[in-house]
Amino acid sequence: MSRKWSPKAVINQREFLVLPKQKKDKLTSHRANAAVVLFNAEGKVWLGRRADKSGPQNWQFPQGGIDPGEKPLAAALRELEEETGIKAANVKKIGKVKGWLAYDFPNDVRFAPNKRQHWNGQKQKWFAFRFLGNDKDVNLLAHKPPEFDAWEWVDLNEAPKKIIAWKRHVYEDVVAEFSNLAQKEKKRTYKKNKPASSP
Repeated sequence: MSRKWSPKAVINQREFLVLPKQKKDKLTSHRANAAVVLFNAEGKVWLGRRADKSGPQNWQFPQGGIDPGEKPLAAALRELEEETGIKAANVKKIGKVKGWLAYDFPNDVRFAPNKRQHWNGQKQKWFAFRFLGNDKDVNLLAHKPPEFDAWEWVDLNEAPKKIIAWKRHVYEDVVAEFSNLAQKEKKRTYKKNKPASSP
């Protein structure tokens, strides 16, 4: 006697085959990390050039490890200040990506003689902040050794092509998640600066 399959059964079967628990278990070998997309008044985002890397695709958003017992949001604010000099008082949280976004380290990074050899990659909690200060609040020497040696404001959708290839898929996901925020920030600035209509 054949078994009757309903759409619900197929969905349940797919969910079983995907095995969310396996996904979670897989990420236990990934270092917990917090990352920040910082929007300015024009809706552009802050991007830093890695001080210890060469080549054209060595830019990234502020990010760093989450310490034991530390909340992801607190880690994001701490890393932002350490890497850019921008203090928590000069930003406002306007969004976040639900869950983790993860990437694997390539072998030349994973097996390099440093702490990365204990991890298969990084899993990241992503936050979007509105920048309330101005450019003079940026201080790349706030924490030594500095993470970045240069920085710029760019359109959100331009960021992935400036990122190293093995991280790029995460940045593309972040762009998709935060593209609506970029539009809202631009509209917010336009409304703020729009000349008053004549009576």
